[in-house]
Amino acid sequence: MKIKTLVPLLFATIQFASAQFTLDGEFRPRTEYRHGFGSLIADSTDAGYALSTRLRLNAGYAADTYSFYVSLQDVMVWGENRQLKPEDSNNSFAIFQAWANINLGSNFSTKIGRQQLVYDDQRIFGGVDWTQQARNHDALLLKYKNTKFQADLGLAFNQDFNNPAGFQSEGTTYATTGFFSYKTMQYLYLKQTWAGLSGSLLLLNNGFQNFQTNGILGDGTSNLQTFGTHWDYKKDNFGIALNAYLQTGERQNNVDVGSAHLLGLDFSYKLSDKIGLGIGTELISGNKADTASKTEAFFPLYGTNHKFNGLMDYFYVGNHANSVGLFDVHINANFKLGEKSSILVNVLNFSAEQELSDGSKSLGTELDLVFSQAFNGYALKIGYSQLFANDGMNLLKGVSEDAAASSQNWAWAMLVIKPKFLNTSKK
Repeated sequence: MKIKTLVPLLFATIQFASAQFTLDGEFRPRTEYRHGFGSLIADSTDAGYALSTRLRLNAGYAADTYSFYVSLQDVMVWGENRQLKPEDSNNSFAIFQAWANINLGSNFSTKIGRQQLVYDDQRIFGGVDWTQQARNHDALLLKYKNTKFQADLGLAFNQDFNNPAGFQSEGTTYATTGFFSYKTMQYLYLKQTWAGLSGSLLLLNNGFQNFQTNGILGDGTSNLQTFGTHWDYKKDNFGIALNAYLQTGERQNNVDVGSAHLLGLDFSYKLSDKIGLGIGTELISGNKADTASKTEAFFPLYGTNHKFNGLMDYFYVGNHANSVGLFDVHINANFKLGEKSSILVNVLNFSAEQELSDGSKSLGTELDLVFSQAFNGYALKIGYSQLFANDGMNLLKGVSEDAAASSQNWAWAMLVIKPKFLNTSKK
C-alpha cells in the first residue's frame, strides 16, 4: 500500500514541478600556453603552460510570485592537489550565484543575493566570463521593466564576519582589498529602447575602506563616482556603438580623481551572410598628476575588460590602474566558415594617453585570432595572439628590449559543454 501511495505522490510532484524547475551545468576545460600574456616576458624566462577546468551546477526554480537561482562552481587547475589529498588546495569551490527575485507587481521586482551584474556591452559592469572564476556581486536590486524602458537601483554593503570579535571592535571597517573591492555601492541604471536605437545612463558610487600605509585599517571611506552613457544603433547591416563615461571623487585612501574619462566609438558592417567587419577606437585617460594624492586616470572597474583592449590582457585586467591611460584603434573581421564554425581576426594598435617618462606614447600592436566550432551539444574554441611591442611597451612593463623575448605570444584551446539535465518548465 505504501508503494501504491508513493507512486502517485511522486508523479504529482513531478507534474507540479513541470513548470518551475531547471537543472543544468557547465564543464569547461582550457589549456593555455603563455609566453607574454598579461605582460612582456623576458628571454631568460620559460613559457608557462597549464590546464584548468571550470565546473558549474545550476538550479533554478520559478513560482508565480518569485524565482530562485543557485550556481555552484569550482575552478580546478590540473595537478594542484597531490594524490589522495582529502581537501582542495586552492579552496576554489564557491557558491557563484544565489539569489531570489520577488515579483512586486506593476512591472516592479526586487532581486537580492549573490548575482552577476551585466549591462550594455559590459564596459563598466560585466560577467568577466573569460576568467574561469568570473565575477559576481552581493547586492540588492529594485527593478522596473516594461517593453521599452528599464530602471535598476542597486545597493550593496559588504562586511566580513570571519572574526566577530574583530568586527565588533572595528565597527564596520572592511578588510578585503584588491581589484577595486568595495565596501559600499549604490547605482542607478536607466535604459530606453526605440526602433533600432537604445540608450542607457549609469550613475554609480563605490565606497572603499581606507587603509594606512602599513596595512592597518584606516578611518572613513573614499567614494568614487562613475557616470556615463552607452548608445547602440542598428539599421540593416550597419551598426554604431558609443561609450562615454566620467569618474570623479576619491579612490581608496583619499586619492583625488578629477577629469578621468573613457570614450569609445565602434562601427560595424555586415558585408554578407558570411563576413562581418568592424572598426573602432577607445580613449581611456591616464595619470599626469605629479603627486600620489591625485590622479586623472580612469579605470573601467567591474567591466569585462578582456573583451576590449586586446585578448592578451595587457591593460585593465588586474593591471594598468593609475597609469598612463590608453588610446587604441582596432579593426576586426568575423568570417563564417560553415554552419557552425567561424574565425575572428582582430588587430589593435596601442598608444599611451599620457606621455611615458621618455616622452614617447607608442606601445605596439596586437593580433588576435579566435576559431570557434560548434558540435552537437558542445563547442570548441581555439585562440592565438601575438604582440608586436614598441619601445614604449618595454618601458611601461619594465622589461628592456634587450632583455625581452623576441616573440610575445599566447595560445589556448577550450572545450565548452553545457548539459541540460532537467527543464520541467517546458511542457
